[in-house]
Amino acid sequence: MAVSVSSKSSESGPEVRTVAGVLRGGREAGLAVFRGIPFAEPPVGALRFAAPQPVRSWDGVRPAVVYGPPPPQSGVLGVSQDTAGDDWLTLNVWTPEPDPAAGLPVMVWIPGGAYAIGNSSLPEYDAGHLAGSGAVVVTLNYRLGIEGFAQIDGAPANRGLLDQVAALQWVRNNIRVFGGDPDRVTVFGESAGGGSVAALLAMPRAAGLFRRAIAQSVPGTFFSPELAADIAAAFAAELGVRPTVSSLSAVAPAQLPAVGDAVFAKMVQWRDRWGQITHRPIPYAPVVDGDVLPATPWRALADGAARDVELLVGHTRDEHRLFSLIDGVLGQVTHEQTETALHMLAPDPDGARRYREAFPAATDEELYELVNADWLFRMPSLHLADAQIAGGGQAHLYELTWSAPGMGGGLGACHGLDVPLVFGNLSSGQPAMLIGDPPSPAAEELSAQIRRAWTAFAAHGDPGWPPYDTDHRLAQLFDMPSMVAAYPEETSRLLWQNHTFPALPLLARPV
Repeated sequence: MAVSVSSKSSESGPEVRTVAGVLRGGREAGLAVFRGIPFAEPPVGALRFAAPQPVRSWDGVRPAVVYGPPPPQSGVLGVSQDTAGDDWLTLNVWTPEPDPAAGLPVMVWIPGGAYAIGNSSLPEYDAGHLAGSGAVVVTLNYRLGIEGFAQIDGAPANRGLLDQVAALQWVRNNIRVFGGDPDRVTVFGESAGGGSVAALLAMPRAAGLFRRAIAQSVPGTFFSPELAADIAAAFAAELGVRPTVSSLSAVAPAQLPAVGDAVFAKMVQWRDRWGQITHRPIPYAPVVDGDVLPATPWRALADGAARDVELLVGHTRDEHRLFSLIDGVLGQVTHEQTETALHMLAPDPDGARRYREAFPAATDEELYELVNADWLFRMPSLHLADAQIAGGGQAHLYELTWSAPGMGGGLGACHGLDVPLVFGNLSSGQPAMLIGDPPSPAAEELSAQIRRAWTAFAAHGDPGWPPYDTDHRLAQLFDMPSMVAAYPEETSRLLWQNHTFPALPLLARPV
């Protein structure tokens, strides 16, 4: 990999000496910002589908002012397919002052996107507001889709998660020169990023790399090896090859996302084998392979795997409405669609009946939204807090209940609304559409509240409300005004209280 370097000093940008070499960043709004820092070698050529390898050192001064290229990813949601370069494994750092003596708390952000899309250069992830609150903030890229999560013969499982571990190892080894305290690292993420945080809590390779974790809208989808292998076989069949490293390495990285999209578009045809994930549909998820990820996060935390890590976890109230909008069914859900969702997703054989009895006044559309939200995000997030308590650890619980006025105001407190509020980017990036233009004073105040809570938790483990316990089940409800109250989704909690969120099985073998 060619690296543009210079041995000349510059007064225009701050410089730091990392383990691999000297970086020169820039200054923005009183912060030092370094972009596009490689934390591992490009995973191409001989390193394709391999575990991430340490980045090679360089001579001179490496400019760090431009984001690294995004990893190859799905185009289903219209994501830009910029493939300029193969140095996908990069991270970015915002710091109030790159002084080794500063000892500031560190926050490491893992982008979400269904394990299929994600890019740390998106404007919604600009960390200037968060870092301005007195933290060093790191955002990163990791391998996605088939490159990062498909179960491929001859390759380690969960390569995307291994990339995240490599980034956290880079933070441990280098963050002090940026002003960060390597003993006060908080990892945080939303959606697939929240699922990644949950996975990291369960991974032996990640043990000791972070002290605190914030998991926002944790998805409950984790695959068994058998299910993951069957999905990978479907990917390979699109190409007429076998799901092996040697076969898939012959396919250019930029071509693989289209293969995943093709399977995504027709997942319903595998419903008898793949079950619930064909309803959403969800072709990628971490694999409980017994090695990289020994157990589901819920099982691992209940067994005490993360008892020494302080956890902040929660979800939005109306998690699924955004997906109903994307699917074109918002306000148009039929009785048949609701029945299908209830029978596929509700826990227990009589879950559909129990949902209708538990919510007797709910319309079909309301039940459709509830069971989808409960299965995919709300109950997995709640159960992560329960598992952490069961394992002897500490958790703080929250729910975002503020109904956003953007896009006509019909999406409520939908999935992804927390992202612009956490980062304070209320008028830039796609999620800002949920906030409304211009952002209201209420949105500005709520964002400030959430940022204060997140950064306070990163600094000393107390976001400003009591820890969660199974006697009182107190949660912070972020709204205008916000309040501490008993977790409001008690009816759903009781419906799901005996569910364990196991690794999803392969329902039937191919004939």
